[in-house]
Formats: sequence, C-alpha cells, structure tokens
Amino acid sequence: MALRGARQYFGYVALFSAAINLLMLVPIIYMLQVYDRVISSGSLPTLSMLTLLLVALLLAMGGFEWVRSRILIACSNRIERILRRRVSEASLRRSLSFGGSNAQAYADLTGLRQFMTGNGLFALFDAPWFPIYIAVMFLFHPWFGVAGLIAGSIMVCLAFVNEAVSSKRLQEANALSNQISLDIAGNLRFADVIYAMGMENNIRQRQEGQFDEVLNLQTEASRRSGMLANISKTFRITVQSLILGLGAFLALRQEITPGMMIAGSLLLGRALAPVDQLVNNWKGFAIARAQYDRLDQLLAAIPAELNHMSLPAPLGNLSAEQIVVVPPGAKLPSIRGVSMQLEAGEVLGIVGPSASGKSSLARALLGIWPTLSGKVRLDGAEIQGWDREELGVYIGYLPQEIGLLDGKISENICRFGAIDSERIVSAAKLAGVHELILRLPQGYDTEIRNQGYSFSGGQRQRIALARAMYGEPKVLVLDEPNSNLDELGERELIAAIQRIRARHCTVILITHRASILQTVDRIMVMREGQIAALGPRDRVLAELKVPVPVPSNPMAKTATESV
Repeated sequence: MALRGARQYFGYVALFSAAINLLMLVPIIYMLQVYDRVISSGSLPTLSMLTLLLVALLLAMGGFEWVRSRILIACSNRIERILRRRVSEASLRRSLSFGGSNAQAYADLTGLRQFMTGNGLFALFDAPWFPIYIAVMFLFHPWFGVAGLIAGSIMVCLAFVNEAVSSKRLQEANALSNQISLDIAGNLRFADVIYAMGMENNIRQRQEGQFDEVLNLQTEASRRSGMLANISKTFRITVQSLILGLGAFLALRQEITPGMMIAGSLLLGRALAPVDQLVNNWKGFAIARAQYDRLDQLLAAIPAELNHMSLPAPLGNLSAEQIVVVPPGAKLPSIRGVSMQLEAGEVLGIVGPSASGKSSLARALLGIWPTLSGKVRLDGAEIQGWDREELGVYIGYLPQEIGLLDGKISENICRFGAIDSERIVSAAKLAGVHELILRLPQGYDTEIRNQGYSFSGGQRQRIALARAMYGEPKVLVLDEPNSNLDELGERELIAAIQRIRARHCTVILITHRASILQTVDRIMVMREGQIAALGPRDRVLAELKVPVPVPSNPMAKTATESV
C-alpha cells in the first residue's frame, strides 16, 4: 500500500534518471567533437562553443541528480510516515498476541528509509540504461557492441552469484542477531537477579557463543561478497582497457576514428558502472529485502483494525459468556468456560492460588487478549467491537507487573495526553498519592527513567494507580494492587477504592490478601482456570473459612491475611 502510494515519486525518479543518463553521453560526444572536428580544423570558436555547451549541460545534469536525490528522500519520508502508525499498531498488537517486545519492526522501517536514499537504489534506476549505451556502442562499431554485451552479461552473472553465496548467510545472521537483541533486552530487565546470584559470567559466555556464530556468518558472507565485488571491479577496469586496445586496432584499420576509440572505452565504463554498483551494494539489497519481508509479514499477519462506529459512553456493565482464553504463545487455555456478570458500580474481588487464571481473566475482560470462544461484553456490546482509543479513556488498569513509561510523572498519570493539571492532581488525590508526589524533588515534573526503577515498588504502584484512576474510568481492574505496599499504603489503597466506587465505577480487584476484600461486594474464587465459587463477600469468605475483614476507617490498622 505504501509503495503503491509512492509510485508517483518513483515515476519522477525514473524521469530524472533518464535525463541524467542521456546527459552522461554529453562528455563522450564532446570528446568526439574535439578529437574529430576541433583538432582537425583548428577552430577555436567551435571549441569555445562546445565547451560552453558542455559546462551548461553538465551543470543541468548535476541539478537533475540533486533533484533526484531530494525526490527519493521525500519518497522515503512519505513511506515512513504512511507506515509508521501501522507498524506501531501492528507491533503493539503482536506483542499482545505473542508476548515479548517487537521493536525490530521500527528498526526495519528506519533501515528501509535509509536504503532508499543510498547509492544502491540510484544504481537500480541507472541499470536499465545499459542497453542504450550498448546500442550506441553498436553504432560506433559492431565489435564494440558485442564486447559490451559480453562484459555486461558476465557482470550480471557475478551479481547473481553474489546473491547465491551471501544472501542466505546474511539472512541467518540477521535473524540470529535480532534474537540475541531480544534476549539481551529481556536479561537486562532482571539485572539485579543476574548480579546478585553471580549469573553474569554464565550469561555472558552464552551470549558470546551466539555473537561468535553471528560474526562467523557475517564474516563468511562479507568475505564472499567482498571477493566478488573485487572481481567485478577488476573485471570492469580490465575490460575498459581491453576495449581501448580493440578501438586502437579498429582505428589502425581505419574502421573508426581515434575519437571513437576513446569514446568506446568511456561508454563501456558508463554502461557497466551501475551493474558494478549493484554488485558492490548487494549486501545492502539483501538486508533491505529482509527488512521489507519482515515488515510485509508483520503487516499481513496483523491487519489494520476496522473503523468501529462510535458507541455511547459506557456505564460499566461487564459480562463474560463462557469464555475460553489461551495466553500468547501457549497451547492450553488458562481460562475455561468462565461466565460472570457485573452491574455498573459493583466491586468484585477475585482470589485463588497462583496460576489459577486470575490475571488471564483480567486481560480477557479488558479485551487485551482475545477469547478463543465465548464473548466479553461491555454494556451489551462485544469488547472487541469498541474503538480502543474511545474506550481507553473509560478503562483503568493496574497490571501485576508495574509499567511506568519514560517521561514526567504528570505525563504518566494523564496517559501522555494533553496536560490538564486539575485532572492530574484529582487523579493523584483519588489514588492517595498526591502528598507522596509533592515530596519528590520536582513534584509532578519529576522525570521517570528506565521504567521507574529508581522509585520504590510501592511508589511505582501508587503512581500507576493514579494513572488507572485518571479521568472518569467506568471499569477499573487492579491486579495485585497492594503487592508492593506497606501497611500505610494499603490503608490508602482501600480508601482509594472506596472513593472510586463512590463514582459508580465497576471495579475488579485481584488479590491474595483478605484485608483488602472489605471493599468488595462479591468474591470469585478461581481454580485451574474455572470458577470454584462466586457470591456475596461474607458468604464466600465463610465457605473458605477466612475471617471476614471488618470495614474500617481507612487510617485504621488492617489485617493482611492471605486468601
């Protein structure tokens, strides 16, 4: 789609390439005229006029080359702008569907843009003019044309050989290098664990083995490609010299003029130059093709989302109908046949042992993970049928693994939208984190770097809670919101939940601590991806033989029993 949209640019590039290649004949024609007319006639006015015309045409050629490069730059920028949003959306959705990060797509897009402004693409537009130069050589003498055809055929064969001996190894090296980059990014997230338990040397040795494999593949590909590039260059220079000797032979036999003798060598050099450039830049072509293929596969696998009709603002009525959920990269479902219904403003607590499917259910209810079967509905409409940008402002989500983004605290709270100081402070107060933020050196302007790991776990969790409560959320999902909180932080969290429920917001609270369950209306117990119990809070806790938490003043001390 993006390349089709850039066809007009390529048309202009082809047009200017035609003008440039025609003007490339000007120095050759000038030389012919000087050798065959000016020298024999001794006419200085003729030489002067020819020289002025030569300079004017060469200046025009330089201008055409400048315009051609500007067109390709504009074309590459346009393609990146067209694809940037699609690549961003596809990368995000791929990460949701398959897990992990997918920053490679951005690097591929940047690499393609840079390739489009390099010499390799210019050679691609110049190469089709090879037959024109050979035709001119035939006009000089048939032997010139035959020699040019043979030389060009040999160099084209060298280009194909270069592709055969280096492309596969480069693709393997690039694929392995990308995988290593992903592994390193994953390892750096757990640098504290690696350092604390002395795993650094073991992981480094493993990475060095992988890097050596990449290095060997790239070295072998570069060695073969470099050898063929040198053969191509040497062959081109040799043929140019030999055709000069051929021209001298023909001139001695009075079959061509001395000017044609030199012109034939220049023409052959010009005809073979783009082919030689293609051989020399074959590695760049191979890398660009791999980048294009990866982007094409990504965009084909993750089609653009359809435009959804805008729906009225949700009230918060949430339901699941026999949903089955398979996590990204897994084969077995983590949620099996779960049905539930929440009325707007209701607070549901979800408890259960580890790996019982609590977090999977939360992601399915928010539409983060698609259901294999069954439906999740918000106000009667399927959650996947909502426009995500329109729905997002009514959704609050605090995942188990806190993810703050690089930027100011204020930007994180307002979800990197327009800075609205009043709403940002309101959300922070609602989450009980306003005073904590004010105690920071720059307050709300404090910069967050490296996903906020310079902050304590409790600070990150409470800032992320303010982000989840920003605006007017109608559905709020909190996954282990008190996992990093101390006793005071948990009391403030309980108060925050009570404040948000007063705004008629539907809240889903996943927890292992019984103390926070004093804020819920109903409790769902999950085991092995299924609902083991669902009902009013007091009855379910009685069945579990867990003391019922007593609602208290948010500043009062609370118990922290595990469910």
